[in-house]
Amino acid sequence: MGSQRRIERLNSLLKEVISDVIRKQVKNPHLPNLTTITGVDVTRDLKHAKVFVSVIGDEQVKKKAIDALQSASGFISVHSSKQVVLRYFPELTFIIDNSVEKQMRIDSLISKIEEERKQREPEEDDAAE
Repeated sequence: MGSQRRIERLNSLLKEVISDVIRKQVKNPHLPNLTTITGVDVTRDLKHAKVFVSVIGDEQVKKKAIDALQSASGFISVHSSKQVVLRYFPELTFIIDNSVEKQMRIDSLISKIEEERKQREPEEDDAAE
């Protein structure tokens, strides 16, 4: 129970630190400004961490961003490890997080359904008269 809580705190801390390092220190033209770290998932042995990244853009932009982050993972690890003291800093693997886009699509579909429902309501009232 205690180790699970520690991992959750570490995930949260790494998310903040890695975001900060990427935003302030990584200088790569293939990395869009709209790159957000949405989460970090560290393994129980603390040797590996999946870093979930949200990137606004098409698939090509996302692929370039992930490639840029993966190639800078050593740099990001070194600078992050200066702020988070661990015996071994986890190896970082960057993964695209499409949950924001999925949520936007769901919201869009719900809005369309609501519009269609409002357009149909007057017709139903006319039919009842």
